[in-house]
Amino acid sequence: MKKDDDSTTDKILDLLLDALIERQQARQADKDRYSRLPRRQGRSISEPHPQPQPPPAESAPKTTPQPAATVPPAAAVTDETETAVSPPAPESVEPAPLPPVQLDRMLTRLALGLALLILIVNIPYNRFGTSLARAMPDVQSLIIRDGLVMKGSGERIYVLENNQKRWITTLDAFEWHGYRWEQVNAVEDSFLNRFEDGRPIYVLLKCEQSPHIYALEDGQKRWIRDIPTFEAEGFVWEDVKFVGCDQLRNMPNGLPFPPDAGPVPEP
Repeated sequence: MKKDDDSTTDKILDLLLDALIERQQARQADKDRYSRLPRRQGRSISEPHPQPQPPPAESAPKTTPQPAATVPPAAAVTDETETAVSPPAPESVEPAPLPPVQLDRMLTRLALGLALLILIVNIPYNRFGTSLARAMPDVQSLIIRDGLVMKGSGERIYVLENNQKRWITTLDAFEWHGYRWEQVNAVEDSFLNRFEDGRPIYVLLKCEQSPHIYALEDGQKRWIRDIPTFEAEGFVWEDVKFVGCDQLRNMPNGLPFPPDAGPVPEP
Protein backbone atom coordinates (compact mmCIF):
# COMPACT_ATOMS: atom_id res chain seq x y z
CA MET A 1 0.00 0.00 0.00
CA LYS A 2 2.80 2.37 0.79
CA LYS A 3 4.48 1.71 -2.55
CA ASP A 4 1.30 2.58 -4.42
CA ASP A 5 1.07 5.90 -2.55
CA ASP A 6 4.68 6.72 -3.36
CA SER A 7 4.23 6.00 -7.05
CA THR A 8 1.08 8.12 -7.21
CA THR A 9 2.87 11.01 -5.52
CA ASP A 10 5.79 10.72 -7.93
CA LYS A 11 3.46 10.81 -10.88
CA ILE A 12 1.70 13.90 -9.59
CA LEU A 13 5.04 15.66 -8.98
CA ASP A 14 6.24 14.70 -12.47
CA LEU A 15 3.06 16.09 -14.03
CA LEU A 16 3.39 19.33 -12.09
CA LEU A 17 7.04 19.66 -13.08
CA ASP A 18 6.26 19.04 -16.76
CA ALA A 19 3.44 21.61 -16.63
CA LEU A 20 5.72 24.15 -15.01
CA ILE A 21 8.42 23.59 -17.63
CA GLU A 22 5.91 24.00 -20.46
CA ARG A 23 4.55 27.14 -18.84
CA GLN A 24 8.00 28.68 -18.57
CA GLN A 25 8.83 27.79 -22.18
CA ALA A 26 5.59 29.37 -23.41
CA ARG A 27 6.25 32.57 -21.45
CA GLN A 28 9.80 32.74 -22.82
CA ALA A 29 8.55 32.30 -26.39
CA ASP A 30 5.95 35.04 -25.96
CA LYS A 31 8.53 37.34 -24.45
CA ASP A 32 10.89 36.80 -27.40
CA ARG A 33 8.09 37.46 -29.87
CA TYR A 34 7.06 40.78 -28.25
CA SER A 35 10.64 41.94 -27.94
CA ARG A 36 11.05 41.58 -31.74
CA LEU A 37 8.00 43.80 -32.49
CA PRO A 38 8.89 47.39 -33.77
CA ARG A 39 8.32 50.11 -31.21
CA ARG A 40 6.82 53.52 -32.20
CA GLN A 41 8.58 56.68 -31.07
CA GLY A 42 6.73 59.39 -29.16
CA ARG A 43 3.86 57.17 -27.98
CA SER A 44 2.63 58.04 -24.55
CA ILE A 45 2.69 55.33 -21.90
CA SER A 46 -0.96 55.85 -21.23
CA GLU A 47 -1.93 55.32 -24.89
CA PRO A 48 -3.21 51.79 -25.59
CA HIS A 49 -1.44 49.70 -28.15
CA PRO A 50 -3.28 49.68 -31.45
CA GLN A 51 -5.17 46.51 -32.11
CA PRO A 52 -5.17 45.07 -35.62
CA GLN A 53 -8.49 45.46 -37.36
CA PRO A 54 -9.99 42.27 -38.80
CA PRO A 55 -10.53 42.24 -42.56
CA PRO A 56 -14.06 42.50 -43.93
CA ALA A 57 -16.16 39.37 -43.70
CA GLU A 58 -16.57 39.08 -47.48
CA SER A 59 -12.84 39.05 -48.25
CA ALA A 60 -11.74 36.91 -45.32
CA PRO A 61 -10.53 33.53 -46.63
CA LYS A 62 -11.94 30.45 -45.10
CA THR A 63 -9.29 28.82 -42.98
CA THR A 64 -9.29 25.91 -40.70
CA PRO A 65 -9.46 27.10 -37.08
CA GLN A 66 -6.21 26.61 -35.26
CA PRO A 67 -5.88 26.02 -31.58
CA ALA A 68 -5.40 29.25 -29.73
CA ALA A 69 -1.88 29.93 -28.59
CA THR A 70 -1.26 30.48 -25.00
CA VAL A 71 -1.11 34.27 -24.43
CA PRO A 72 0.32 35.62 -21.24
CA PRO A 73 -1.85 37.87 -19.10
CA ALA A 74 -2.30 41.42 -20.38
CA ALA A 75 -0.89 42.87 -17.22
CA ALA A 76 2.40 41.11 -17.76
CA VAL A 77 2.76 42.39 -21.36
CA THR A 78 1.80 45.89 -20.36
CA ASP A 79 4.34 45.91 -17.58
CA GLU A 80 7.14 44.77 -19.84
CA THR A 81 6.29 47.28 -22.60
CA GLU A 82 5.96 50.15 -20.17
CA THR A 83 9.25 49.28 -18.64
CA ALA A 84 10.88 49.37 -22.10
CA VAL A 85 9.46 52.75 -23.30
CA SER A 86 9.00 54.61 -20.06
CA PRO A 87 11.02 57.89 -20.20
CA PRO A 88 12.78 59.15 -17.12
CA ALA A 89 10.67 61.40 -14.93
CA PRO A 90 11.59 65.10 -15.43
CA GLU A 91 13.31 66.75 -12.57
CA SER A 92 11.26 69.41 -10.82
CA VAL A 93 12.70 72.89 -11.51
CA GLU A 94 11.99 75.50 -8.89
CA PRO A 95 11.26 79.01 -10.29
CA ALA A 96 13.93 81.60 -9.72
CA PRO A 97 13.03 83.94 -6.86
CA LEU A 98 11.97 87.45 -7.96
CA PRO A 99 14.24 90.33 -6.92
CA PRO A 100 12.86 92.28 -3.97
CA VAL A 101 11.09 95.53 -4.88
CA GLN A 102 12.91 98.38 -3.18
CA LEU A 103 9.89 100.65 -2.76
CA ASP A 104 11.57 103.02 -0.34
CA ARG A 105 14.47 103.73 -2.68
CA MET A 106 12.14 104.22 -5.65
CA LEU A 107 9.97 106.72 -3.76
CA THR A 108 13.07 108.59 -2.58
CA ARG A 109 14.37 108.95 -6.13
CA LEU A 110 10.98 110.13 -7.35
CA ALA A 111 10.79 112.79 -4.64
CA LEU A 112 14.32 114.01 -5.44
CA GLY A 113 13.51 114.22 -9.16
CA LEU A 114 10.35 116.22 -8.46
CA ALA A 115 12.21 118.62 -6.18
CA LEU A 116 14.93 119.11 -8.81
CA LEU A 117 12.31 119.86 -11.48
CA ILE A 118 10.64 122.49 -9.26
CA LEU A 119 14.03 124.06 -8.56
CA ILE A 120 14.91 124.25 -12.26
CA VAL A 121 11.57 125.82 -13.14
CA ASN A 122 11.97 128.57 -10.55
CA ILE A 123 15.64 129.43 -11.07
CA PRO A 124 16.10 132.69 -13.03
CA TYR A 125 17.60 131.97 -16.42
CA ASN A 126 18.57 135.52 -17.37
CA ARG A 127 20.10 138.54 -15.68
CA PHE A 128 16.71 140.16 -15.19
CA GLY A 129 15.54 137.52 -12.75
CA THR A 130 13.03 135.92 -15.08
CA SER A 131 12.38 132.28 -14.23
CA LEU A 132 11.00 129.54 -16.43
CA ALA A 133 7.79 129.50 -14.39
CA ARG A 134 7.18 133.17 -15.20
CA ALA A 135 7.92 132.50 -18.85
CA MET A 136 4.68 130.53 -19.18
CA PRO A 137 1.65 132.82 -18.93
CA ASP A 138 -1.83 131.41 -18.66
CA VAL A 139 -3.02 132.61 -22.06
CA GLN A 140 -0.10 132.00 -24.40
CA SER A 141 3.18 130.15 -24.32
CA LEU A 142 5.50 133.17 -24.36
CA ILE A 143 9.14 133.37 -23.39
CA ILE A 144 9.64 136.46 -21.29
CA ARG A 145 12.61 138.30 -22.73
CA ASP A 146 13.76 141.78 -23.57
CA GLY A 147 12.09 143.07 -26.72
CA LEU A 148 8.83 141.15 -26.24
CA VAL A 149 6.03 143.27 -27.74
CA MET A 150 2.67 142.94 -25.95
CA LYS A 151 -0.80 144.43 -26.13
CA GLY A 152 -3.68 144.02 -23.70
CA SER A 153 -7.34 144.97 -24.06
CA GLY A 154 -6.48 148.67 -24.44
CA GLU A 155 -4.83 150.52 -27.31
CA ARG A 156 -1.39 150.82 -25.78
CA ILE A 157 1.47 148.64 -26.98
CA TYR A 158 4.32 147.76 -24.66
CA VAL A 159 7.84 146.45 -25.00
CA LEU A 160 9.41 144.43 -22.21
CA GLU A 161 12.80 145.64 -21.09
CA ASN A 162 14.64 144.92 -17.83
CA ASN A 163 11.54 143.15 -16.56
CA GLN A 164 9.51 146.35 -17.04
CA LYS A 165 6.91 147.18 -19.67
CA ARG A 166 7.67 150.31 -21.67
CA TRP A 167 4.83 152.04 -23.43
CA ILE A 168 5.38 152.92 -27.11
CA THR A 169 3.86 156.39 -27.11
CA THR A 170 2.99 156.84 -30.81
CA LEU A 171 2.73 155.03 -34.10
CA ASP A 172 5.70 157.08 -35.29
CA ALA A 173 7.74 155.76 -32.37
CA PHE A 174 6.57 152.22 -33.15
CA GLU A 175 7.77 152.49 -36.73
CA TRP A 176 10.86 154.55 -35.93
CA HIS A 177 12.20 151.91 -33.53
CA GLY A 178 11.69 149.18 -36.12
CA TYR A 179 8.82 147.24 -34.57
CA ARG A 180 6.44 145.26 -36.79
CA TRP A 181 2.82 144.37 -36.25
CA GLU A 182 3.49 140.64 -36.50
CA GLN A 183 5.64 140.99 -33.37
CA VAL A 184 2.70 142.15 -31.24
CA ASN A 185 1.42 139.44 -28.86
CA ALA A 186 -2.10 139.79 -27.52
CA VAL A 187 -2.11 138.98 -23.79
CA GLU A 188 -4.50 139.39 -20.90
CA ASP A 189 -4.41 142.49 -18.74
CA SER A 190 -3.57 140.37 -15.70
CA PHE A 191 -0.41 139.28 -17.48
CA LEU A 192 0.56 142.90 -18.25
CA ASN A 193 -0.03 143.89 -14.64
CA ARG A 194 2.71 141.52 -13.52
CA PHE A 195 5.31 144.01 -14.77
CA GLU A 196 6.10 147.49 -13.50
CA ASP A 197 5.86 150.48 -15.79
CA GLY A 198 9.15 151.62 -17.25
CA ARG A 199 10.03 154.76 -19.17
CA PRO A 200 7.88 155.30 -22.24
CA ILE A 201 9.46 154.98 -25.65
CA TYR A 202 9.36 158.19 -27.69
CA VAL A 203 10.40 159.34 -31.07
CA LEU A 204 12.43 162.57 -30.75
CA LEU A 205 11.78 165.39 -33.24
CA LYS A 206 14.07 168.22 -34.32
CA CYS A 207 14.30 170.59 -37.23
CA GLU A 208 17.59 171.80 -38.69
CA GLN A 209 16.95 175.49 -38.07
CA SER A 210 16.33 175.04 -34.32
CA PRO A 211 18.49 173.70 -31.48
CA HIS A 212 15.48 172.43 -29.55
CA ILE A 213 14.54 168.74 -29.33
CA TYR A 214 11.03 167.51 -28.59
CA ALA A 215 9.57 164.16 -27.59
CA LEU A 216 6.33 163.22 -29.35
CA GLU A 217 3.57 161.87 -27.09
CA ASP A 218 -0.17 161.54 -27.88
CA GLY A 219 0.15 163.98 -30.78
CA GLN A 220 1.88 166.62 -28.63
CA LYS A 221 5.49 167.77 -28.61
CA ARG A 222 7.24 167.79 -25.24
CA TRP A 223 10.25 170.06 -25.05
CA ILE A 224 13.47 168.68 -23.53
CA ARG A 225 15.03 171.57 -21.65
CA ASP A 226 18.77 170.80 -21.95
CA ILE A 227 21.34 168.07 -22.55
CA PRO A 228 21.59 166.99 -18.86
CA THR A 229 17.80 166.45 -18.90
CA PHE A 230 18.13 164.63 -22.23
CA GLU A 231 20.60 162.20 -20.72
CA ALA A 232 18.78 161.88 -17.40
CA GLU A 233 15.60 160.79 -19.21
CA GLY A 234 17.54 158.03 -20.96
CA PHE A 235 17.25 159.49 -24.47
CA VAL A 236 19.85 158.67 -27.09
CA TRP A 237 20.86 160.65 -30.15
CA GLU A 238 20.01 157.76 -32.46
CA ASP A 239 16.34 158.29 -31.63
CA VAL A 240 16.30 161.85 -32.97
CA LYS A 241 14.23 162.21 -36.16
CA PHE A 242 14.60 165.33 -38.31
CA VAL A 243 11.39 166.91 -39.58
CA GLY A 244 10.37 170.27 -40.92
CA CYS A 245 10.12 173.21 -38.54
CA ASP A 246 6.61 174.04 -39.80
CA GLN A 247 5.48 170.55 -38.82
CA LEU A 248 6.80 171.08 -35.29
CA ARG A 249 5.14 174.48 -35.01
CA ASN A 250 1.77 173.01 -35.98
CA MET A 251 1.89 170.44 -33.17
CA PRO A 252 0.35 171.32 -29.81
CA ASN A 253 2.65 171.62 -26.84
CA GLY A 254 2.66 169.13 -23.99
CA LEU A 255 4.43 169.11 -20.64
CA PRO A 256 8.18 169.72 -20.99
CA PHE A 257 10.99 167.67 -19.48
CA PRO A 258 11.07 168.37 -16.57
CA PRO A 259 7.49 169.55 -15.97
CA ASP A 260 8.71 172.76 -14.25
CA ALA A 261 11.00 173.75 -17.11
CA GLY A 262 8.88 176.78 -17.97
CA PRO A 263 7.30 177.92 -21.25
CA VAL A 264 7.91 175.72 -24.26
CA PRO A 265 9.99 177.52 -26.92
CA GLU A 266 8.91 177.21 -30.54
CA PRO A 267 11.41 175.91 -33.10
